[in-house]
Amino acid sequence: MEQSVIVKSVCGKNVPYIKCLVRAKEIKLTPEEAIRQLYLRILHEDYGYPLDRIELEYGVSFGREKKRADIVIFDKQDSRAIYIIVEVKKPKLKDGKEQLKSYCNATGAPIGVWSNGDSISYYHRKAPNFFEDISEIPKATQKLSDILTERWTIKDLVAKDKLVNERKSLKDLILEMEDEVLANAGVDVFEELFKLIFTKLFDEMSSGRAKSRHLEFRNYGGTDTELKENIQTLFNDAKKKWEGVFSSDSKIQLTPSHLSICVSSLQDVKLFNSNLDVVDEAFEYLINKSSKGEKGQYFTPRYVIDMAVRMLDPGEEETIIDTAAGSCGFPVHTIFHVWEKILRDEGMEKSHLFTSEKKPVRCEDYVNEKVFAIDFDERAVRVARTLNLIAGDGQTNVLHLNTLDWERWSDKTGDEEWIDTYHQGWKRLKKLRTEKNSDRDFNFDIVMANPPFAGDIKESRILSKYDLGKKANGKYQSKVGRDLLFIERNLDFLKPGGRMAVVLPQGRFNNSSDKQLREYIAEKCRILAVVGLHGNVFKPHTGTKTSVLFVQKWHDKLCPRKDDYPIFFATMQESSKDNSGEKIFLKKKDLPPVIEAPAIEGSDLTVEDPTGHYDQNPADLEGYVLDSHDHLIVKHDLFNHDGLTQDGIAEAFHEFAKREKLSFALPGKP
Repeated sequence: MEQSVIVKSVCGKNVPYIKCLVRAKEIKLTPEEAIRQLYLRILHEDYGYPLDRIELEYGVSFGREKKRADIVIFDKQDSRAIYIIVEVKKPKLKDGKEQLKSYCNATGAPIGVWSNGDSISYYHRKAPNFFEDISEIPKATQKLSDILTERWTIKDLVAKDKLVNERKSLKDLILEMEDEVLANAGVDVFEELFKLIFTKLFDEMSSGRAKSRHLEFRNYGGTDTELKENIQTLFNDAKKKWEGVFSSDSKIQLTPSHLSICVSSLQDVKLFNSNLDVVDEAFEYLINKSSKGEKGQYFTPRYVIDMAVRMLDPGEEETIIDTAAGSCGFPVHTIFHVWEKILRDEGMEKSHLFTSEKKPVRCEDYVNEKVFAIDFDERAVRVARTLNLIAGDGQTNVLHLNTLDWERWSDKTGDEEWIDTYHQGWKRLKKLRTEKNSDRDFNFDIVMANPPFAGDIKESRILSKYDLGKKANGKYQSKVGRDLLFIERNLDFLKPGGRMAVVLPQGRFNNSSDKQLREYIAEKCRILAVVGLHGNVFKPHTGTKTSVLFVQKWHDKLCPRKDDYPIFFATMQESSKDNSGEKIFLKKKDLPPVIEAPAIEGSDLTVEDPTGHYDQNPADLEGYVLDSHDHLIVKHDLFNHDGLTQDGIAEAFHEFAKREKLSFALPGKP
């Protein structure tokens, strides 16, 4: 198409034109026209639609008003009936879909397509105002029923993943479902979407372990009632596999027609990767919307979590807990970090669907025995349990407890209903107590947490149990910041020589009023590092400037006490998000330039590029850098992303840790 563009001089300016395939005349090439002309070529050359079945700027009547549809394709048998309508002028999906729906309803067209050039959506109009996603449009030689009834395996899902092919996120799809269906469905949006994602995860895992099995979380052209029966059966099977997330009698509450639309929206999405980032992002959005932000607890972006995990470098033999777990980002990413070490040790490749496949016993044992999490928000715990149940193949140590109020744990642990759900994890956690009958001190190797920033603890019963509940003169304070008490509580969980990463408001590091806190930390630990995060990292939920504190508890051998020692300081330079909180993704033009190696006479020396990103077409420089799953990469400087980006803060810390001979950076460490 680029080769067919011509430039004309219009009023002294160079203006691009192109010869239209359908209208057979030269048309001014606006951005919208470029998208339309490109999609015309796709319809004609890839899908095989003859040009005489296609019309542009087709007039659609709305009473006395007439609007123009961008592209229409007429039916093969009835040349007056419209088969497909394509809308390319509206840049946002919500606007484009509304326009598309109005055209399809007015003309009776059964298929609609929207694209803005970056992403694309395909819809089947089942009835007025009931539009379902379809994986693609039929070719000229196919019927719509061929698309609707096609049986999919996990291999098909990998190849046709909507997130890759339509350039969307799961969060985008959830927003679309909320606008279209869920807002007026009279149900708890969080619960119903949680059930659907939970069920789809089970379906993908079942097919990931039996590659020839047909996926069941799909609308194969049956009635809406039949679909609901099938999805409820699948949900029941998932509840049996992953107990303690939904009650045994819980049912899908969506009506058959609403469920059909939601299933069609989700069915072409691959939730499983070699990590769980896709579903993680969706759960984060749902929980933030339903409860988290109100309590001052915001989910840590996954690239910040990955930096912390890389810096503390947990080993297979080490125990780890997140004391304010949210959706369990720190534990889940720690699991992946350790799993990769186990796979390398066993000489195994990490497959594209690793999380859904059966894993080596060492991987499951690690999750079952070494990884723990606690949160006081019941919905967050259920999400966290889901992610960990998948990782642990049905086992998890995620517990619904109030970390700060450890004296009242017995109220929970003595409750029969609580024990039915959490007994295995509680049994394992008790083994890590420092004293047999006390829930205060534990012997964890690693603690990672992002405690709630907002809110003060005012209850004297709780404050009296904390050193930081007192003023410098020894008198108890009337209120103490929740995050301050979490620091002391986290250190209770940590054994001597253990390591901690905790996200804190920047003010804790430099406010004069927090001098007592800094002295308390320095007395208990060696301060390893402070990493200042960009002010946009936690947007749109909060603009609070934060830093990550890394410490190691004093120990005679692992971390001998010193009065004076170097501390690693770093500040994040790349914002990773814009001012509205939208992620900024890495583009090819952001990569370092190719460095020409000097020619060496008489030598066949070549410079290798292990990342492969130097071999790029200059015309593609505006394109995005994609990871091994064809997903976008957030632009940050916290660590090197799988060899695709430059070394960052985590790699610099590793060099510092080696120079300082820190115990976890010594050769031979597991």
